[in-house]
Amino acid sequence: MRSIGILCAVFVSLALLGPVFAPYDPTAINIPNRLSPPSAQWPLGTDALGRDILSRLLHGASWSLGLAFVVSLIGCVIGTFVGLVAALGGKTTDWALMRATDTFLSFPELVAAVVIAGILGAGTGTLIFALCATSWMRYARVARGIGLSLKSRGYVIQAKLVGLSPIAIARWHYLPALLPSLTVVWTGMLARAILGISALGFLGFGVQPPMPEWGTMLLDARIHMRSTPLQMVWPGLAVAISVLAINLCGDVLRDRISADER
Repeated sequence: MRSIGILCAVFVSLALLGPVFAPYDPTAINIPNRLSPPSAQWPLGTDALGRDILSRLLHGASWSLGLAFVVSLIGCVIGTFVGLVAALGGKTTDWALMRATDTFLSFPELVAAVVIAGILGAGTGTLIFALCATSWMRYARVARGIGLSLKSRGYVIQAKLVGLSPIAIARWHYLPALLPSLTVVWTGMLARAILGISALGFLGFGVQPPMPEWGTMLLDARIHMRSTPLQMVWPGLAVAISVLAINLCGDVLRDRISADER
């Protein structure tokens, strides 16, 4: 658990304080120093416009990690609400909501997000909407499954008999039971959100230039991939390491929760 805390602290620090440690303005154009290799002045080199890649990576953490956190949190709230309504509602409500969930699940998430972004146009708002619209279904499935298993529990039945409202029952009995499982799902969806944000940025549908988002940095470096491949290596490594670390955190959390339930 200590390693999880350290990793979480690193990601939060990057998202919040990354721009503070950036040595240069990430959008400052310096044509005479374009495509410079790594050096003491430019630790990771510069891009085609002479912008410092290290500074852009640190600022990009705020966009890539920050937006991923927002997207996964919104998806968790929407999915949990849908799942609880399905579990607490009648058979008709449950059937309708689960068929809608299955319909959304039948489409690949990234493909659906690209289609939505293509229809609505590129931009940060579109990016958030597209990824939120395609990320809530797994939360809904988990919330509904656990919710249905709790309906027959004695303390839930007693809460209904004493006249507690469905909202109060969900607040005091369902959400505490859902929290461990939803936390594990959330870590996995956080990693997916980072990949989705980077993928949409690489396709030109995400955060727009000159903002230094990691996927946008990959798009900018694509033209110079053969002459200066390190331009693509740095943001690619940032995405890969972030996703790997978050998935490892999710595995540790899942194992810890499983051990506590035994």
